[in-house]
Amino acid sequence: MATLAPTVAATAETVEVVPGVQVTKRTYSAPINEQPFFGFAAKNSEEKAADDKFVDAIVGATGSREKAFEEATKRAWIAINAGRIREAALRFNQAFLVSPEQSSVYHGFAVIAQARFNDLDAADELFRIALKQPHPVKALHADYGRFLLIAKRPRDALSVLEQAVKEAPDFGDAWTNLAWARFQNGDPVAACTAAEEAAKHRPSNNSMGDLTAVRNVAQCK
Repeated sequence: MATLAPTVAATAETVEVVPGVQVTKRTYSAPINEQPFFGFAAKNSEEKAADDKFVDAIVGATGSREKAFEEATKRAWIAINAGRIREAALRFNQAFLVSPEQSSVYHGFAVIAQARFNDLDAADELFRIALKQPHPVKALHADYGRFLLIAKRPRDALSVLEQAVKEAPDFGDAWTNLAWARFQNGDPVAACTAAEEAAKHRPSNNSMGDLTAVRNVAQCK
């Protein structure tokens, strides 16, 4: 997938996307509804009315704003796991319209920024915001730790992933990522211990290759 460079002002401009939450304004060469926060585009009265109509419709269909948010993010994560990044961005923008303060909005946009636009600075900022917002999903620390490994920051990843397995000890992918972090920090024995835990907790198909690879390089028995 081609990567698209973000556009950021020389002096980074921040936008308050919800009271108390400031995000650096970044735009990309993509349709605005496939960019985080709709590309920070200014909306006219008709577009705002259409957003309000969408929120009213999904809340009416699901019965509450909470359930509407759950439905939007459920579809977004399904799209992420299936590799449908453009669809996921649309869904997370819908979730943003429904409940812009929720952790999963920033978590999802972090994944989009890294996977679609290869913007590691944006992804890091959004992950850190997600950690502070309400109702994070159990995979948040695991996903952030994996991102830090991809960004070649294994020292930072280690503490994040140690926290991930404390919060979700049955999440095999978190243990796999922790095995890599321990190995890259010079501790192959501890890496093998994490790999053993990963194998016990049914890592995803996407993670199985990583688990096999870390067991090989760490020379696990």
